[in-house]
Amino acid sequence: MKKTKGTPRKKDSITGKVLHVAFELSQKKWKLGFSDGNKMRFKSIAARNLEQLYEEIEKAQVRFKMEGDVRILSCYEAGRDGFWLHRYLLSCGMENVVVDSSSLEVNRRKRRAKTDRIDARKLLQMLMRYHGGERKLWSVVRVPSVEAEDGRQLNRELEVLNKERTMHRARIRGLLIQQGLEVSNPSAKRFLKELASLCTWEGKQIPEDLKERVVREYERLRVVEEQMKLLRKERDRRVESGATASYRMVAQLRTVYGIGKTSSWDFVMEMFAWRKFRNRKELGAFAGLTPTPYDSGGSQREQGISKAGRGRLRALNIQIAWAWLRFQPHSKLSKWFWQRFGHGGKRMRKIGIVAVARRLLIDLWRYLEHGVIPEGVRLRPAI
Repeated sequence: MKKTKGTPRKKDSITGKVLHVAFELSQKKWKLGFSDGNKMRFKSIAARNLEQLYEEIEKAQVRFKMEGDVRILSCYEAGRDGFWLHRYLLSCGMENVVVDSSSLEVNRRKRRAKTDRIDARKLLQMLMRYHGGERKLWSVVRVPSVEAEDGRQLNRELEVLNKERTMHRARIRGLLIQQGLEVSNPSAKRFLKELASLCTWEGKQIPEDLKERVVREYERLRVVEEQMKLLRKERDRRVESGATASYRMVAQLRTVYGIGKTSSWDFVMEMFAWRKFRNRKELGAFAGLTPTPYDSGGSQREQGISKAGRGRLRALNIQIAWAWLRFQPHSKLSKWFWQRFGHGGKRMRKIGIVAVARRLLIDLWRYLEHGVIPEGVRLRPAI
């Protein structure tokens, strides 16, 4: 994004003067909180008005009597506005952090006051504590590069289209069931012929308006499926080209039996392409597959996995774990599952498959990062 007129510039030398800025973002207005470490100041501006933002920062420096070079520390919660504001603030020389909303401290009372001013004050106080040394006060979001963020659009669009396809199919079936009718496959090309031959229990044709509605629903379904087909072809073309390191990682992951086109693309673009994990604990925590024990006084129990991160990615990981037992039966991981959980009931196997999903994710990470092939795993020829 281009800098607006009057945008604050980077400072070559930083003194001890620090201005803390907290953003409480909403659709129409932004609530800004300023502090020099002692006093606070709050102002509202129109959303995404960068000129007004600069003016308020200048006014805050005047109000707190900050002259010369000033170090500006800022923060805002991750949400609908994404990361464009973070990149803009960095380009202006500010030190910004994007905060995970679920990691913020909240009042545990049943009823608590909540306004933009209160939220901005809380963010501002936590920002000062964070830069004062409390680094584990909240979770800071790792912001992807513009290229990495753009690389996730294809698989996320496919995800949305897949949900739309399911919706259109269910609606077609639902409309016909209201008349006591059923079709084998709403996506089939012969569907319109099949629809024309259907009759109600009285032997009459389907009511005209209902029939036309089903036809329009079918046409929307065909548009969605055509777009999905084009996106999948584009995805395969990119992988075959190997133009970037991400595409080569997808091709490498596809050499493992049990890892398909969709799962390999999602794993790489959502996790391995731009995130750098230092150890397996970070990887498991990112996928939300780590345990969450409850141990307080005489009460001890396991609450299940944390379920952090994207639910779609975690669900895909568990699906791949079930497929892994089928396509990689001689792998060390599959043998471990059957030895540990195979003789248990349905509940034990569900618990075990989550453990398999976590271990499998770690094995795939090691395979991509260090080329370590999991023990007993079959590989396909490289694409």
